[in-house]
Amino acid sequence: MLFYRPLKNPAKPDIKELQFYMETNTNAVDIKELNERIAKESAFIELLNMEVQKKIIGQSKMMNSLLIGLLGNGHILLEGVPGLAKTLAIKSLSEALDGSFSRIQFTPDLLPSDVIGTQVYNIKEHEFSIKKGPVFANFVLADEINRAPAKVQSALLEAMQERQVTIGDETMQLPKPFLVLATQNPVEQEGTYPLPEAQVDRFMLKTVISYPEMEEEQIIMRQNLALQADAIQSVVSIDQIMKARELVREVYMDEKIEKYILDIVFATRFPEKYNLEKLKALIGFGASPRASINLALAAKAQAFINRRGYVIPEDVRALAYEVLRHRIGVTYEAEAENISSEDIITDILNTVQVP
Repeated sequence: MLFYRPLKNPAKPDIKELQFYMETNTNAVDIKELNERIAKESAFIELLNMEVQKKIIGQSKMMNSLLIGLLGNGHILLEGVPGLAKTLAIKSLSEALDGSFSRIQFTPDLLPSDVIGTQVYNIKEHEFSIKKGPVFANFVLADEINRAPAKVQSALLEAMQERQVTIGDETMQLPKPFLVLATQNPVEQEGTYPLPEAQVDRFMLKTVISYPEMEEEQIIMRQNLALQADAIQSVVSIDQIMKARELVREVYMDEKIEKYILDIVFATRFPEKYNLEKLKALIGFGASPRASINLALAAKAQAFINRRGYVIPEDVRALAYEVLRHRIGVTYEAEAENISSEDIITDILNTVQVP
């Protein structure tokens, strides 16, 4: 089965039409061939999950988010109480991929140079040399990111967006892949600094972590009391991940799915156009264009993880909360009525027509 969408007027295309055209491969897409190729190339996902599960019990939602961030070249913001294996998860993933890992404990007295690095004067050479910070790693854990002030949080902005760091007059590229996993505690708010919207918007997903089930926690307890624990082996190469990222972009997304994503995002900005007038007073600001991009890319990564060569509406719906919950600003009226961004997303998903 072949899918092909030509431009209606190549000489003077419509802006939206051109956007869709540029995103989609201009050649006819053989879904059957693409499906077979992705089913073959995505086999390492199961191997990777099996290896990480030596240390991480349950938490499938968190692991799925990490894989989507890895395949979609995006960063993840995890919110959950302490002790839910957030640190262990990304460290285990880095070991299974044979990638470099660094942990930055964000505290009120942390400085930007403690994150990205600084210039050090060499007395013998009579010149400044650059000492790289812990951000120069494949997997960077920004632990309790909201405990550091804005000047430290902003030190990550260039690294997260451009995948580079500027120290003095020298700009250096970060290693590939580069993934920032930031955590924040939803309970304790004393001595914390809320993340600015510009910072939050750079996270592809915000995943809320819950407690494990009783059976899972029993296994966790037994593992931690055991004399010996299984060591995680490197089972997937960095090159495999980079090739998989390219293949994720090739996952077919029909124009109806693209329109569905845009309808969801635009409903956060102009709810009255989607028969959601009641939300207008509850939404302070809607999702940015990064939401559309990240929801589309995350849906493609989800299809790849499920060994499919095409995106279905369920992929979009499954990730809508994680992509949008940190990009929708709620008003004081919504807070007074105890209405969260998740409640708003639920209303939108229940109203916007599914293709």
